[in-house]
Amino acid sequence: MNKICAAVGFLLMIIQLIIPIELSAQSKTEVQYLSGTDKDNLVEWDFFCSQGRKSGAWTKIGVPSCWEQEGFGAYNYGSDDEEGRAEEYGLYRHKFSVPKGWKNKDIKIVFEGVMTDAQVKINGKLAGEIHQGAFYEFKYTITKLLKYGADNLLEVKVNKVSANESINHAERVADFWIFGGIYRPVYLTVSPKENIDRLAVDAKADGKITADVFVDVKKASHIALALLDIKGNKVEDLIVDKLTKTEGKWTVSAQASNILTWNPEQPNLYTLQFDLLDEKGSVLHQVNQRIGFRTVEVLEGDGIYVNGERIKFKGVNRHSFHPASGRTTSKAWSIEQAEQIKDMNMNAVRMAHYPPDVHFLDVCDSLGLFVINEICTWHNPMLDTEVARKIVKETVVRDVNHPSVLLWANGNEQGWNPEVDDDYALWDVQHREVIHPWSIYKKTNTIHYSHYHSLINDAYTKDKILFPTEFLHGLYDGGHGAGLDDYWNVMWNLPLSAGGFLWDFADEGVERTDRNNEIDLQGNKAADGIVGPYGEKEASYFTIKEIWSPIYIEDRFIRDDFNGIFRLENRYHYTNLEKCSMTAKWVTFNGPEDKNNYKVISEGKVQLPNLNPLAKGKFTVDKPNNWKSADALHLTALDAEGKEIFTWSYPVSTSKEVNIPKIDYAGNGEVKTETKDKTIKVEANKMTYLFSEETGLLKEVKRGDKVIPLNNGPIILNQNDKIIDLTVKELDGKTEILVVFEEKKWMPAWSTIKEKRSDIIKWTVHANGLLDLKVEFKGFRNLKGFRGITFSFPESEVSGMKWLGDGPYRVWRNRTKGTRFQVWENDYNNTITGESGFVYPEFKGFFSSLYWSKVKGNNDNGFTVYCHTPHTYLRMLTPDSPSDNKRDKVIPKFPQGDISFVMNIPGIGTKFQYPESTGPHGNKEHYFGNDDEPIVLDLTFEF
Repeated sequence: MNKICAAVGFLLMIIQLIIPIELSAQSKTEVQYLSGTDKDNLVEWDFFCSQGRKSGAWTKIGVPSCWEQEGFGAYNYGSDDEEGRAEEYGLYRHKFSVPKGWKNKDIKIVFEGVMTDAQVKINGKLAGEIHQGAFYEFKYTITKLLKYGADNLLEVKVNKVSANESINHAERVADFWIFGGIYRPVYLTVSPKENIDRLAVDAKADGKITADVFVDVKKASHIALALLDIKGNKVEDLIVDKLTKTEGKWTVSAQASNILTWNPEQPNLYTLQFDLLDEKGSVLHQVNQRIGFRTVEVLEGDGIYVNGERIKFKGVNRHSFHPASGRTTSKAWSIEQAEQIKDMNMNAVRMAHYPPDVHFLDVCDSLGLFVINEICTWHNPMLDTEVARKIVKETVVRDVNHPSVLLWANGNEQGWNPEVDDDYALWDVQHREVIHPWSIYKKTNTIHYSHYHSLINDAYTKDKILFPTEFLHGLYDGGHGAGLDDYWNVMWNLPLSAGGFLWDFADEGVERTDRNNEIDLQGNKAADGIVGPYGEKEASYFTIKEIWSPIYIEDRFIRDDFNGIFRLENRYHYTNLEKCSMTAKWVTFNGPEDKNNYKVISEGKVQLPNLNPLAKGKFTVDKPNNWKSADALHLTALDAEGKEIFTWSYPVSTSKEVNIPKIDYAGNGEVKTETKDKTIKVEANKMTYLFSEETGLLKEVKRGDKVIPLNNGPIILNQNDKIIDLTVKELDGKTEILVVFEEKKWMPAWSTIKEKRSDIIKWTVHANGLLDLKVEFKGFRNLKGFRGITFSFPESEVSGMKWLGDGPYRVWRNRTKGTRFQVWENDYNNTITGESGFVYPEFKGFFSSLYWSKVKGNNDNGFTVYCHTPHTYLRMLTPDSPSDNKRDKVIPKFPQGDISFVMNIPGIGTKFQYPESTGPHGNKEHYFGNDDEPIVLDLTFEF
């Protein structure tokens, strides 16, 4: 048998060498669109809607579209009560002409996606059986139904609700928006009578090619192969070393040489050209298939390998969705979203919970993203076997040749029908593994939303490859980046962890055409994205970008003995760090009143080490002679294509060193002090301060006749000590007010040393009107409340903020990464993350590493505060809670007051988890350690 195969292979080589290949213009497949191509290019068809808005009469509709977004029918979300749901159907009519020259062609009509049941007629005759399933491409051969050289009538009846109840449960009783309509393109394919119907190609990393060629032939005798680059230039003619023919399917194999493999870091693509030849060497049909050479292995008890490298998925789940057009999207939208995913340093995306538009997979192929492709099911009951078999076939047949697709998912969260698990291999020449998302299945454990401590992975399933296909479920501002640092530190170092997929990429908010295009997120059901409906970047976007950076730099601080050395790890899978570049900038920052926010005092290239993937090493940043005069060091890394990986920032000067030169205490004016009616009044340089004689709290600030509404502070948080002394000292050029609280224990209860300490508030009013505040309070070894001080300032009076510190986004205890230390400026907004406004960064919240802040008032009534205490968080107002506040897991507690200066902040949870379960950074308890000195908050106010 082997000798026979060898002989056949030799004859095929001889045939290819001696028979010249002739290609005519008629040997390629033509495509004629009957609809538009995407959400931005529609073609009007006649349309009738049976119920709801604009129903009961024939009119026009743009195709492709979801008819709700065109003003027809009614809206439903998948979790709506089934009683009373919209059940309209739509009738479509469209005339198209067919030239006479097509009469001897093979003509098919292709529907890329219809929600949900579709009956298709051509010239009054059924094109085939009714198609069921909204997310799957289907086609009919209509050669015999057409009128050539004349107009033809296409009629489609689309039932929004399927006649198959298992389809309805899988697709329409789910946690996402459900629509109706011909929402993906419709077109004709015109091929020669003798033709290649479709291809299934397996292109291995070693250049070995195996392809199943599905043919409709009588005259064809053999196949010729050629490999082209992505621009269409011929790389090589391939020798067919084996050709096996069965009825309707030929299997061909060949060996390519000197190929570049496909992976997310270098997504090298080729075009494989198939020429179907007759005995004379004439080309009967030519088909070009884009491919990538790569080998996928799922090794039990080990990991998932691509081209011999064990990978970690840095992934996210993604819906095919646009707020204005629903499930109808475009390639431009796919590119925009894929580029955002890549920009976050992700390498993978899971199709949730259905196959995407084909152009999204094309983009994943070309930009470089691993893909888990999934059929649409939702919990129980599962799809019935008959329809599930059709859906599996349609999915695999359409997407089999995408190098980005690594795994098939047979539905979501118990929705899989085990009877069709083996069907994928019937249609997939690559025999990709099948997974059951959230389940233990064969080699994998794809558990959803397990808590941080589950990563110890010591259960009876510890030999399974662990990668949650959903984790850290976003909701409003929670999840995603919050907790990821803790999770990833374990996942990266856990041998059997293959990474995971965050839920989810974008807020699935739809523009309701029945509500004046108001964005509807169904309360807390669809507000779970890293970006907003139109791609607005939330804080987690940048947190993920840093944590999943392929260049991992150990945390460090720059002090006077800084040696310039940084330790790093190459977390690429395929790229040596020599391919990347890095720039160091030593910068100084200007003050609150300056227009130019920073100045680069020295800039230079950083030589990254020759570091192979997964290796650790170090690099050195050259220190210029004036490096100690810098306020910060910024390190910006670029990938091999020149795109920014991340910019890390490191303060060089302390806050006191930065601030003191900016504060001018000069002034020889008089300081007037008066105590009356339990109020201490201090006047200096047109400033008037009123303090309570009983508490020492600031009651009122005036600049001339203008009230600056900062008051009722400093209240020491989580402190109820009694005041034992309050003194006022009028000194040369200043007045001091000293408040001393009763002595209280500050050592741990179990300590043998029982020391006591008084908290102290000290105000100093200077002759030029500046106001200093120094607050000393006990630094407990560990506590669960806030440590810091707070003031009142009406939110209605705030117009914006300029500050030197980490930004521009707010932080939580378990989401501090992703910021940059520099001067930032945000206008006031009242954005509720994932619910309203969608203006980011959010104005209100906690901001880390405060050096100074200029709080802008609506009525020239703002102020500037300089913070001389390191590692201080600024609390700016309190974010509003979402209206559908059923998830207190993502609504952290804030201290009393409006503007606070604190040494610790809370974490935030996820849709399903309290912060404590997301890892150590989410814990309510803060450990400061045993400090012999009190915590001192040192501030200067300028009004």
